[in-house]
Amino acid sequence: MHILLIPVGSHGDVHPFLALGRALRRRGHEVTLIVHAYFEPLVRRVGLDAVSVGAGADFERALTNRDLWHPRKGLQVIARLSLQHLETVYRAIEQRIVTRHTVVAAGSLALAARIAQERLGVPLATVHLQPTCFWSVYQSPMFAMMGLPVWLPRPFKHLFYRAADRELDRHFGPTTNAFRRSLGLAPARRLLHHWWNSPQRVIGLFPPWYAPPQPDWPAQVVLTDFPLYDERDVTDMPDKARHFLDDGDPPIVFTPGSANVHGRSFFEASVEACGLLGRRGILLTRHREQVPGDLPPCVRHYDFLPLGELLPRAAALVHHGGIGTVAQGLAAATPQLVMPYGFDQPDNACRLKRLGVGDWIRPRSYRGPGAARVLDRLLREPQIASDCRRVAARITRDESLEQTCRLIEELG
Repeated sequence: MHILLIPVGSHGDVHPFLALGRALRRRGHEVTLIVHAYFEPLVRRVGLDAVSVGAGADFERALTNRDLWHPRKGLQVIARLSLQHLETVYRAIEQRIVTRHTVVAAGSLALAARIAQERLGVPLATVHLQPTCFWSVYQSPMFAMMGLPVWLPRPFKHLFYRAADRELDRHFGPTTNAFRRSLGLAPARRLLHHWWNSPQRVIGLFPPWYAPPQPDWPAQVVLTDFPLYDERDVTDMPDKARHFLDDGDPPIVFTPGSANVHGRSFFEASVEACGLLGRRGILLTRHREQVPGDLPPCVRHYDFLPLGELLPRAAALVHHGGIGTVAQGLAAATPQLVMPYGFDQPDNACRLKRLGVGDWIRPRSYRGPGAARVLDRLLREPQIASDCRRVAARITRDESLEQTCRLIEELG
């Protein structure tokens, strides 16, 4: 079987598809990833075939746009980035279809795959990485630290979602429907609520204990577990990092996310927090210009370290709340402090707090003394350590990938 995998987004969106691609290839399938050119070298290092779209420099320029992290303007940036190669991705799918032998598994914002399913009849599994992709009037996800409480009457929640549908369609609808019309398809509505879900299969790459399925989720949804890919197979832990880990107490790990190039104040506050706590620290970012130039000896910076190897040796993890980083922290039984900006991050932050394995701070409140106070509590409370171990034991690791592969294979 030939399986096309189509992630859209940052490293955190691409990593799960690399794990899935490697697992599918081990099962004897031909696997091709359709990715932004920025990620083609990584895909090929992993040993998978890649079809690239766009230009790497375009992706890097997009990361410098401060509006990306704005609670309202960020939606416009995401819409523009995810739709600019809509037709190119569609044509790439069209050119690689082999009748009855090609299946597509595509990320949430790979809208070209959903159009290809309608127009070309290619089997499609929609793959959602985070619970915020599933709206519900029962246990509702958190949006921008503004949740819909359980006690709120459902008609009011329906009104909220209708307003959200209109706003999302305003950003994603014109480009998507213009391309649909060019293919002879009728306009679609509620694009990022109902339409983006394949009617054949929707896979959630997170476990039911993290986000229990709700009665109004699509009937074709199946949850598996976190894929936990961290580039360990193609990126070695540097000797300097190993020596640092060996030479003292477990450090606190800080990262604002791979797509964040505006994290200087985050790192400055993090270094201050380490000093106030008397703790060692590791700062992770590929964008070195964010890192303070006068780091104390107890704090080190690295461009990238595989989290699956690093976090079991860390005292705590402080990060933006992306689902991939959340999953690595959960698997390592590491207490987490989240500074959520937007998208799925506020929802993940609240889920971690409900699980008893972490807490969160608003970005505007993330300062050295405040971060130190919360971290001190996370590091000292025995119940938090116990809850971290309990949750880590629930992650199924390799079996979940095999289950996800079977769900995709069933469409062929």
